Amino acid sequence: MKPRVRSEFIKSGYVFAKSPADIAKEYGFSEVALLGSNENPYPPSEKVIRAAKEALSGVNRYPDPKAAEYHAALRANICDAPVVTSGLGMDGVIETAIRTLVAPGEKVVISTPTFSMYGLAAKAASAKVVNVPRKSDFTVDLDVFLQEAKDAKISFLCTPNNPTGTVTPIEDIEYILDRIDGVLFLDCAYVEFSDVNYLPLLSRDNLIIGRTMSKVYGLAGLRIGYAFVPEWFEGPYNVAATPFTLNRVSAAAAAEAVSDHVYKDNFIAHVRKWREEFIKEIPFPVSPSGANFVLINVAPKLGDDAMEALAKQGVLVRSCASFPGLGDTFIRVSVGDVWENERFLSAVKKL
Repeated sequence: MKPRVRSEFIKSGYVFAKSPADIAKEYGFSEVALLGSNENPYPPSEKVIRAAKEALSGVNRYPDPKAAEYHAALRANICDAPVVTSGLGMDGVIETAIRTLVAPGEKVVISTPTFSMYGLAAKAASAKVVNVPRKSDFTVDLDVFLQEAKDAKISFLCTPNNPTGTVTPIEDIEYILDRIDGVLFLDCAYVEFSDVNYLPLLSRDNLIIGRTMSKVYGLAGLRIGYAFVPEWFEGPYNVAATPFTLNRVSAAAAAEAVSDHVYKDNFIAHVRKWREEFIKEIPFPVSPSGANFVLINVAPKLGDDAMEALAKQGVLVRSCASFPGLGDTFIRVSVGDVWENERFLSAVKKL
């Protein structure tokens, strides 16, 4: 008898961007504009690379299980919160938070359309997943969201939201926190590119703020997520977490990167400049965005067709057809390097 695979893992999973190597080979480009994965197009600074190289000499030993140096750097440079936790990317923080809180059959609520990992991780934990649609302008419908979230074990809300770029006002987050019995996980992977700061809400004991080193700090390849959590949550989270979550190289690079304010500030300025340029130049409706990407409605074209047409011009973007509840006429485009942005603007005007 063959072992039976759980139904959650047979058909659908996380959808990756199309391979740039495949596009280059298929359409004859030596370089492809990589605007499909919300990455930072610039490598980290020399001092970050140097810290990572130095850490390599000690990889014969296990890393610090508490990532104390990195967490100290976060407190010194981001927020002097009493409790910081880490994960293998934001995905790792999400999975561990669900593992810590949710028993099989308990409710997890998700504001959609949004990042697919909340639902995938919740289903892996045998949770009851409830998706709550946003309004037509992609803002959170507070009353509808609260109807489901009030008695949920944990609820997920991404702001700025992926893939829409929508920023949820801090007053709306306070409104939710005042009225739910469970925990709100606020995914702030893109918050540095916006004008909103949710960190003053950390005094609430039912709020987790997840963040990442992948976007503004340019460390996507090292997979480093972190979260500010209530004190009561730290112990159980560490018990549920995979031992030695961050390796030595990742922790060393992250500790250095988080203190590199020049690199961070320069990239934020670059994103904001080109985000406005995108909104002005793209000949299709563009949703307001507080992230390092924009959502574009290419109707009457389908998102898949637009993605393919842009790929033929050496530009890799993300079709959003796989985001439940969004529709099939949207693409998501990251802000890239100058030449990538210019190639995209030229290509999108030919659609």
